[in-house]
Amino acid sequence: MEQAYPHRAPHLRRMAIETTLILCKPDAVSRGLIGEIVSRIERRGYVISAMRMMQLDGARARTHYAEHAGKPFFDDLVSFITSGPLVALAVEGENAIDGCRQLIGATHPLQAAPGTLRADLAQSIGRNLAHGSDRPESAQRELGIFFKDSDYVSRRHDLERWIKD
Repeated sequence: MEQAYPHRAPHLRRMAIETTLILCKPDAVSRGLIGEIVSRIERRGYVISAMRMMQLDGARARTHYAEHAGKPFFDDLVSFITSGPLVALAVEGENAIDGCRQLIGATHPLQAAPGTLRADLAQSIGRNLAHGSDRPESAQRELGIFFKDSDYVSRRHDLERWIKD
């Protein structure tokens, strides 16, 4: 939803601040790439408002991947995401959902644009380092799987400091 700034031309009005879920999957954790992923997110201008390292259980993994239930690769998704620790991030910023997905890159590393996390660092489609919510409804649902309201730390002042009027 766009914020109203009637004194500005429509093309200069700010978009609403979004919050999205980013997961550093078990392959990223085991390869020591959490810092690289967080660094790229922060260098892009987004802020992290919640972060957790955890071992995902099967029930939570199936809930997270519910949209893929019944597909041939569903069991492999659940098996991989529960195979080791992951780091869940709540990332805030203007256009955070699309911006973070662009930063992560296409699902298949060989099809990801140069400079994206997956093009630079991922090994295969099944070991592609990160997950990012694909739309606002998914972000809201997925963030609720990984975080409680009390997990968030307000960083709004960090965002507002860099957004120019």
